[in-house]
Amino acid sequence: MAVFQPLYQKALGWSRHRHAPLWLTFISFIEAIFFPVPPEVMLAPMTLAQPKAWLRYASLSLLGSTLGAFIGYALGLFAIGLVEPHLIELGFGDSFNQARDSLREHGFWIMLVGGFTPIPFKLFTIAAGAVSMPLLPFVAAVVIGRGKRVYLVAGAIRLGGERAERALHRYIEPVGWTALVLLLAGVAALCVWKGGACVCRDSRC
Repeated sequence: MAVFQPLYQKALGWSRHRHAPLWLTFISFIEAIFFPVPPEVMLAPMTLAQPKAWLRYASLSLLGSTLGAFIGYALGLFAIGLVEPHLIELGFGDSFNQARDSLREHGFWIMLVGGFTPIPFKLFTIAAGAVSMPLLPFVAAVVIGRGKRVYLVAGAIRLGGERAERALHRYIEPVGWTALVLLLAGVAALCVWKGGACVCRDSRC
């Protein structure tokens, strides 16, 4: 995170701006395309300052992320030849290829993972467009995955106050990765079950 410390501090400053809700929506929007700092950097202190507005703030963040996801998808669908070299230059080449390969196999579930975990969301939105993922499951996965993340964060700050905010900044990585492992395990189990069902149908059991 030290690499992005100036951006991190800038986002914290925006959270105290009188137009903070607009900044939150904007940060959530561009984070789904290229911005390296997650919207929780603004969402957490804003919710701490006005706990009763937690639902509104989380909804604004989700709106921005969903709109940004459409732009990321469009870049992957129509301009991947221009975008991919920049991802490689930034060191995201291998991660992007893995996201693209995974989306080809299990589009909805992998997109759901991308919306909830600390993995850069932009890799998934662009990769989804690059593999021409159907729009309906794409939007559903973005809204569910990203919505779960922002509402959980805002709700935790609403209930736990400053202690929850400190815990969020300290433990967001391990919590996110634990959730990723659990979700991937669920996806793997589903794939095994579906494979068994296919074999069963083929053998008329």
